[in-house]
Amino acid sequence: MGGGPRNGSCIAYNPDDVEEILGKVLKMAEDKYVNPITVFFHTFFKVAAVAAYLIGGFFSASYVINFVVTITLLGIDFWIVKNVSGRILVGLRWWNEINEKGGSIWRFESLDQQSLQQLNKNEAWLFWWSLYINAGVWIALGIVALIKFNLDYMLIVIVALVLNSANTAGYTKCQKDAEKKAQSGIQAITTGIFQSALRAMASTV
Repeated sequence: MGGGPRNGSCIAYNPDDVEEILGKVLKMAEDKYVNPITVFFHTFFKVAAVAAYLIGGFFSASYVINFVVTITLLGIDFWIVKNVSGRILVGLRWWNEINEKGGSIWRFESLDQQSLQQLNKNEAWLFWWSLYINAGVWIALGIVALIKFNLDYMLIVIVALVLNSANTAGYTKCQKDAEKKAQSGIQAITTGIFQSALRAMASTV
C-alpha cells in the first residue's frame, strides 16, 4: 500500500538531470546572493541545530549525546554569525569586553555608510530575519518543553535563546551605532559646508 510506482513500473534515474537541477539551483543562488557560501553556512547550522533537537532522539536514546550534538551546532552557529556572516552580509561586527571594574563594554565596528548601502539587500534581509525567525522557533520549542515538563530539553532551549539573543542584541546595537555615526558625519559635513560658505561671504565683504 505504499505510495511508490505500481505494476512493476519504475522511475528512470538520469544523473544528467540531477546535475542540471543542481546547476539551476546554484545559478539561482548566485544570481540572488553575492556570497552564497556565507549565506548557506549562516542558515545551515541554525536549521541543523533545530533538526538535531527535534529528531536526535530517533537516532540515540542518550540525552547526553543529543545535548552535546545540539549545543555544538548552536556554538558553531553563534561563532559563524558573530565572526563571519555579520561582517560579510551586513558589514557589522560587535564584541564585548570586561573592564577593570568588572563592567561590560560593547564594542562596534561597521563599514562606512557608502559601503553599507552597496551591500546585497537580499543577504541583509536574510541575515536579520533568520535571527528573528530562529529565536521564534526556539521560543516555540521552549513552550512545548514546558508544557510537557521536559526540563532536560528546556536547558538546550535556554542555551539556544541566550546565544541567539546575544547576536541579535549585539548586531542591533551595532546597526544603531553605525546609523548614529553616519548621522553625525552628515551633520559634520553640513556644518563644514556652512562654515566655509560664511568664510567665503566674509572674505568678499
